[in-house]
Amino acid sequence: MKIEEYRERKVAVDGWEVNLTSYRLDAEWHAKADNVSPGATLCRTTGTSRSEAEEKALKRAEELLDRTHRHKV
Repeated sequence: MKIEEYRERKVAVDGWEVNLTSYRLDAEWHAKADNVSPGATLCRTTGTSRSEAEEKALKRAEELLDRTHRHKV
């Protein structure tokens, strides 16, 4: 298998900067969302299209980041 149509972009999710990566392996699309600051992977998803895989990843990232408490510095 070979990764095709690789794309990486930064998006804002609930005030957090998230790196969203998506690519196709054969007929299945994969997406990964990670927190840019520490670089920790938030989630990995799959779908039948790029938009479906990215939507799932962004939704899950939003759920996780909503639970994160911010402290004022």
